[in-house]
Amino acid sequence: MDLPEEILAHIFSFLHLQDKCNAFTVCKAWSNIMTHPSSWKDTEVRCESGTSVPDGYSAFLPLVRNLKLRMGLIDPANRKTALWVLRQAVARGDGRLEGLSICCVGNTPLFYAGQDLQQGLVDILTNGSSLTMLDLKGVPFTLSDSFVRSVAMLCPALLSLFINNDSLVCGVNAETLRQVLKCCRSLNVLGVFQASLSQDVFKDLMLPERPALKKLELRCERSLKYTLPFCDQIWVELKLRHPRLWVELELDHTLPELHFSGALQPSIPVRCLRLLTFTLLLDVVQIVGQSYAKTLEVLELQTTASPELNSALMALAKQCVNLQEFHCYCVVSQEVITAFITNCPNLKRYTLKTHKEPHPWTCTKLK
Repeated sequence: MDLPEEILAHIFSFLHLQDKCNAFTVCKAWSNIMTHPSSWKDTEVRCESGTSVPDGYSAFLPLVRNLKLRMGLIDPANRKTALWVLRQAVARGDGRLEGLSICCVGNTPLFYAGQDLQQGLVDILTNGSSLTMLDLKGVPFTLSDSFVRSVAMLCPALLSLFINNDSLVCGVNAETLRQVLKCCRSLNVLGVFQASLSQDVFKDLMLPERPALKKLELRCERSLKYTLPFCDQIWVELKLRHPRLWVELELDHTLPELHFSGALQPSIPVRCLRLLTFTLLLDVVQIVGQSYAKTLEVLELQTTASPELNSALMALAKQCVNLQEFHCYCVVSQEVITAFITNCPNLKRYTLKTHKEPHPWTCTKLK
């Protein structure tokens, strides 16, 4: 069955660059469709293992509206190619690039701080940017205050900004985050380290002139132990100001157990919770059931198996009936699996195993 060109162009837009190039050579009809701007709206470019942009296709990079860059960090040539790709999409695209996601793959060079990539990104965005989404969760190095401030000043149209990356250290202080909110006045989706928040940041988020905050992603790691915990009342006030706000909360394995309760305030509108702590979580599971039963839709646990955990999880299944995904990366009893399937009618995906499996564990899909 022949599909309309517009539908094929939309399908092709989700292919990464090499697959787009392969589709270009299939037939004349596909070749013509691949020159359509819609085919390049969403494009992934992989700069790894010595790969580069095939000759003849760099001219299409200015057509990209949403760009995902995957790069290997070991070889400096990969980083150079990635910056070149970004330069084509930004400078030659006349500021038409709207979304940018950067993901680093492979091992990170020893003592590599990512200064070349951070400075290169700032230099490229200086030429003009209409970015509305910037996702840096996939970079493994610490993002500096100066870099984040520069990005905010160069990209005032940002609606979504994610700087809650996998760095071991939070490099963005509260004053920098306030500067981001000041420069990017339409920002309504934000991903940050919880250690970057402060009372003043909360006050800025609650200003009457700010747009409705839709989503807040918070990563809680060891930097949090150097900050004072927020009282629950401030979350109550934030919810009143932004009633449709939902929060994705991640507790990292570097966060001391002593600080778990401070991060899990009961009035946080948590829809997605990732407890990646590798610690005993019996008390935390009870807190989750008591505080987030009405809002929680996705829960992920990395903990230690025990009969007590099985009992706590079965009780949790009866409380968090709105769960759509549940992933527990330790062995549980069959009764736990039955409890979640029985009590959570919206459950679509789960990872629950009665026996250890080779990594990675497979996920069961129900819907």
